[in-house]
Amino acid sequence: MQQTTQFSSPTPRQLGYYFPAEFAPHRATWLSWPHKEASWPGKIQAIYPYYAQFIRELALSEEVCINVNDEAMKAAALGHLVAAGADLSRIRFYLHPTNDAWCRDHGPAFLINPAAEQKKVVVDWNYNAWGNKYPPYDLDDRIPTRVAESLGLPVYYPGIVMEGGSVDFNGRGTLITSRACLLNENRNPDLNQEQIEGYLREFYGVQQVLWVGEGIVGDDTDGHIDDTVRFINADTVLAVVEENKSDENYQILQDNLAELGRMRLFDGSQLNIVELPMPDPLVYQDQRLPPSYANFYLCNSSVIVPTFRSKKDDRALQIIAGCFPDRRVVGIDSTEIIWGLGSFHCLSQQEPLV
Repeated sequence: MQQTTQFSSPTPRQLGYYFPAEFAPHRATWLSWPHKEASWPGKIQAIYPYYAQFIRELALSEEVCINVNDEAMKAAALGHLVAAGADLSRIRFYLHPTNDAWCRDHGPAFLINPAAEQKKVVVDWNYNAWGNKYPPYDLDDRIPTRVAESLGLPVYYPGIVMEGGSVDFNGRGTLITSRACLLNENRNPDLNQEQIEGYLREFYGVQQVLWVGEGIVGDDTDGHIDDTVRFINADTVLAVVEENKSDENYQILQDNLAELGRMRLFDGSQLNIVELPMPDPLVYQDQRLPPSYANFYLCNSSVIVPTFRSKKDDRALQIIAGCFPDRRVVGIDSTEIIWGLGSFHCLSQQEPLV
């Protein structure tokens, strides 16, 4: 017998709200200024020039909203942004204290309904730092509601753990995610796959949930989709592949690729799949890191792609450029940033324009 989840009040989907694709127009990008030394042990100062370069690029085409803990952190951030030549008129700071920098996962999920009187709402999922790996996370867990209060937006509370990096959207009713992450017992152990799908449909406003198996080696999120498969339009995905058959990522990504090939969108059509190579392996202090070109971020005028001083960087940039002919493709060195086990997509969350 199927188990279904009953929701006591109208859900965002029932009210016509949905999570737009990242390639849809943005009003802003939200960030949480990095400050947790333990996320980049011995290296946090090294990331700021690249992080500020990321913000400079964002501010060319949309507002950048940055959560900071206090005025001292704001002043330090401004110093880095001035040094990078960022347009400060497009950057706004919010005194929203955080534990860490990964705004994709702890930030607000913005849903829209252009036909409604209230055109934008926020969904505040529970957040437990990827299965309680990195406490404390109480400040991060409050960020969506704090942002919504600053913007005067209503908030919905599904009451289960979810992270923005674990899901990707085509903007036409389909979401893709991974079993390795969302079915991990360290997230929502009392829910099965069907029940989790119910929450995804009701609180992201989608009709269909597609699942791949695993994430890449070294990914401490238990397999976030934003390192492996990304929608580039309504029926096309970029999927990372490992070309070295002796690499431990090779079979994982081949299995994902095979699953993608069997998938059908709810209109019955197949996915178009564009293969994207993995960078050369990166190891730092005997730890394998999770670099991936799929961790790019789409802003209004450009695609910001992490590069890793790899001989594959140029080819990856060319492949991504072929997928986004209407956007500039900008590679920014993420070799220092990836020591924190994430890159530009993990650090950012879009706010749609509506």
